[in-house]
Amino acid sequence: MTLDYLIVGAGPAGLQLAALLEADGKRDYLVLEQADIPGAFFATFPRHRQLISINKPHTGSDDPELNLRLDWNSLLSDDPALRFTGYTERYFPDADVMVRYLADFAAKTGARVRYDSRVTSVRKVDGLFEVQAGEEVFRARRLIVATGVSKPYRPEIPGLELAEQYAEMSVDPRDYLDQKVLIIGKGNSAFETADNLMETTELIHLAGPSSVRMAWRTHYVGHLRAVNNNFLDTYQLKSANAILDGDVRRIERDGAGFTVTFSFTRADEVVKELRYDRVLACTGFAFDASIFDDTCRPQLAIRDRFPAQTPEWESVNVPGLYFAGTISQERDFKRSTSGFIHGFRYAVRALHRILERRYGDTPWPAEKLDATPALIADAVVARLNRTSALWQQFGFLADVVTVAGSDARYHDEVPVEYFTGTGLRTADHDYTDAFVVTLEYGPEHDQVDPFDVTVSRVAQDVPGQAHDAAYLHPVVRHHRAGRVVATHHLAENLENRWDRPETHVAPLVAFVDRCLSGVEG
Repeated sequence: MTLDYLIVGAGPAGLQLAALLEADGKRDYLVLEQADIPGAFFATFPRHRQLISINKPHTGSDDPELNLRLDWNSLLSDDPALRFTGYTERYFPDADVMVRYLADFAAKTGARVRYDSRVTSVRKVDGLFEVQAGEEVFRARRLIVATGVSKPYRPEIPGLELAEQYAEMSVDPRDYLDQKVLIIGKGNSAFETADNLMETTELIHLAGPSSVRMAWRTHYVGHLRAVNNNFLDTYQLKSANAILDGDVRRIERDGAGFTVTFSFTRADEVVKELRYDRVLACTGFAFDASIFDDTCRPQLAIRDRFPAQTPEWESVNVPGLYFAGTISQERDFKRSTSGFIHGFRYAVRALHRILERRYGDTPWPAEKLDATPALIADAVVARLNRTSALWQQFGFLADVVTVAGSDARYHDEVPVEYFTGTGLRTADHDYTDAFVVTLEYGPEHDQVDPFDVTVSRVAQDVPGQAHDAAYLHPVVRHHRAGRVVATHHLAENLENRWDRPETHVAPLVAFVDRCLSGVEG
C-alpha cells in the first residue's frame, strides 16, 4: 500500500497534522513514532520539568478562539475537553502534564500512530518515499517530518566532548555542592540550569559569544524569559556569579577539573585561562538528518540546525518532503513563534490547507462577502478582535481579503510569503486586489526599552501616529499586480480591541475605499 502522507514523529506537530487529516477523512496517512508514547520529548525535557509556555484558564472570556491567545499549550481541536487549560491551573505547567495531555489528544482524535517504530532510513525510489522502520518498509507519496530538533547542537569548540551535555547532566543540585561550574550557553536551558544550581555551587559562570537577549524586549519567546532570569540578579548585584561574553577557545582536563581558555569580547580581546570543577553544555538542539540517504537528503540552513524550506514548508531540494513543528521555524527564525506549540499549531493547519490545495485541488477556505469598503472593514475588525492565529504568529500569518469586482472573499491564516509567492486565485475568482491583514510589532521594536514610558505605546488610540506603534497592532497592506501599493496601520489599544468607530473603523473604511477607487494612500 502506498500512503498519501507518512508523518515521522508523534509529538505535538505530528499529532496536530494527524488530527486534521483524520477529521478531513480524505487521505491515507500514518504516523511513525519511535517511542511507546506520543510526545516522548516531554518525558525528558525540559530537564527541570517546568514548561515556559503559559497556561491561563481564567481569562474572563468564554470565547475559545480568544482564549487561545493565553493558552500556549493546547493543540487545535473542536473538542472542549482537549484544551490544556483543563488539565492544570499552573501558569507554567509541569512537563509531565504535557505528556498526559498529548496521550489524551492522540487517543480522542483517533490519530493513526504506529508506536515503537523507529525510522532508520529514508530513500526515494521512482518518486515515492521508502521509509524503513524496524523490519517494515513504508511507502508514501509525501513525507512530513515532525521529529523536532532531536540531537544536541555542538558548536566547534576543542574539548567540548569533555563537557556534560544538557540532556545527560545531573539535575540534583547536591551533586554540585561547593563546585565552580561553567555553563556554555545563554538560552533558557542554560539559565534554567543555573537557577537550579545557585544554592549549592561556589560560583557559576555562563558563557557565550552573544549578549543575553530578553524576551520582553525582543518579543521572541525563545529568548530569555523572566521565569528563568533569577541568575541575572546574582550577577548584576555581585553575588559570586557572572556572565562571560566571548568565545570558549578550548576545554582541557586539569586533574579532577577543567581549564577553559576564554576570549573576552569586550575587554580588549583579553584571553584568560579559567578553572572549573564542572563544565555543562547547554547549547541547544539541531535537526537530525542522518536517516536520509543521498536520494533525498534535505539541504540544511542556519548553521545546519534546520532543514532549508520553501514558503510551503517543503524541502528546497527534495520535492514532496515537508516539515512541521519546531523545525519549521527556519521560515521565521527568531522573528515569530513557529518554534513553539502556540505558533506551529497554526502553521500545521496552514500546511494541511496547502497540501490539500496542491494535491487535492481544494481551494483555501474562504467566506464570501460583498466588496464594499464598510463590509470589508467590518470583517477585518471582527477577526482582529478574536483571532489567536494572527496574534501568536505575528507578521507571519495573515488574513487575506481578495476582491474581484463586487465579489470579495475572506481567507484566514495564510502564510504571508506563501500568498505573495503563490496567491489564492481560483477558477471563479480571478481577483485584482487583495488586503493582507497581520498583527505586527513596530519597526525596531526590539531596540527600545519596553518599560520606558516615553516610548512605550506612543501611538495608543491615536490614528495619525499608528505607524509609529511599537506594540502589537494591526497592519493592512493593499496588494495589486503582485506588489504592495498602500499600507494602513490601526492604532494601538491597551485592551487589544480595534473596534472604536472613530479611532479604528472609520480610518480603515476610508483606506479600503481609497484603495478600491484607485486613490492609494
